Amino acid sequence: MSHRRNTELVLVVLAVLIGVFGHAAAGLAVHDELPSGLAAYTAMLGGSALAAHLAVRRFARHADPVLLPVTVLLCALGLVLMDRLDQSYAVRYSGTYQAVPVAPNQAVWTVIGVGLMVLVVALLRHHRLLQRYTYLGMAAAMLLLVAPAFFGADAFGAKRWITVGPLSVQPGEFVKVMIVVFFASYLMANRDALALVGRRFLGLALPRGRNAGPVLLVWAVSLVVLFYQRDLGTSLIFFGAFILMLYVATERTSWVVLGGLMAVGGAAAVALTQYHVKARVAAWLDPMAIYLPEDERPPGIISDQSAQALFAFGAGDLTGTGLGQGHSDLVGFAGRSDFILASVGEELGLLGVTLVLFLYVLLIWRGLAAGMASTDPFGKLLALGLSSVLALQVFVVAGGVTGLIPLTGKALPFLAQGGSSTVANWLLVALLIKVSDSSGKASTMPEGNATILTPAIRV
Repeated sequence: MSHRRNTELVLVVLAVLIGVFGHAAAGLAVHDELPSGLAAYTAMLGGSALAAHLAVRRFARHADPVLLPVTVLLCALGLVLMDRLDQSYAVRYSGTYQAVPVAPNQAVWTVIGVGLMVLVVALLRHHRLLQRYTYLGMAAAMLLLVAPAFFGADAFGAKRWITVGPLSVQPGEFVKVMIVVFFASYLMANRDALALVGRRFLGLALPRGRNAGPVLLVWAVSLVVLFYQRDLGTSLIFFGAFILMLYVATERTSWVVLGGLMAVGGAAAVALTQYHVKARVAAWLDPMAIYLPEDERPPGIISDQSAQALFAFGAGDLTGTGLGQGHSDLVGFAGRSDFILASVGEELGLLGVTLVLFLYVLLIWRGLAAGMASTDPFGKLLALGLSSVLALQVFVVAGGVTGLIPLTGKALPFLAQGGSSTVANWLLVALLIKVSDSSGKASTMPEGNATILTPAIRV
């Protein structure tokens, strides 16, 4: 399998070079000279990428050779855009908190995320070991999920952070990984019962009432998150991933229909009762209303970020204005989170947005492929769940910024600023690498030997 790792090394080097050239191009465009921190950026990105590659080469040599390079490239592009925006914010918002640079902290979180990924790849001998801690992990996940509702402070209209001194943590980013591990284990053990058919309604085979309990529980928890934390993105990802995994485990379309109706009903109920969610829906329906006289605006529309994002996409046209030559800093502080996609749209154009979304599609596709090739049901469901979480997060963020759906406030994985998001997503990639490594090993074994060499682990 050395050819896989050599291919990975070439792709990782290419990803680092793209990041370095992007950083240099942005600096030349803004200051007509190479950035002073180019050497440090190159060393940080190259060293982290090399450490991750060596860990995979040593401890997961059968893993997919595309997962790591795509992740490195997304992180590299994110750091380039954040550093470029830092320079514009320093001028436009001089003397305010918005002028504080975030790229250096993001670089530190990237190194921490890579370190966690290396530890997981090196210490987790097989992904099925996670089954031993299914319910312990679920209990910890539930505590983390509800903690911001009681101990977190409001930030930008939502309660999704826990602040300890200068450190701010977003538990929901880690919960999404822990929840997928629990779902995979639970569905593997109960898929036969969940696949049983109860009554039929309008030609649709509905599940038995007694088996609908887990779906109702997950739906209730997602509503609690949405209602008390006003976190639309996390609740959609949380519930959506479960329904997708449930469908794959049972092959019952009725679960998807039932889950979709419950999601729409719950979101509608919260949107009618929670002012913050209602305001985001109003801004989505008419983003240009912010430019009306204040007494003529719909209630809740207080920011021009959605409108400025649409202007940025329009200004970018097909190929963009070029790195460092746009005005995405007009979006304000949100340009460092979900709205960083607007910076891509303006400075790299429709072509750049398409390529970035293609990178996400590639990462999700290779994760799904690892699950399809896995020889055990837990591995299949784990890879599917992790890939679904990534896909749903990209959808709700990109959909919100482009105006397809209301804004959710989630961070675009790897590309946007956010320590918790970066570390949690590196953990997600590490688990996908372990599943793909197991799948690769199984594909190289003589038929009939896989179960002997990778025995099942009882829960």
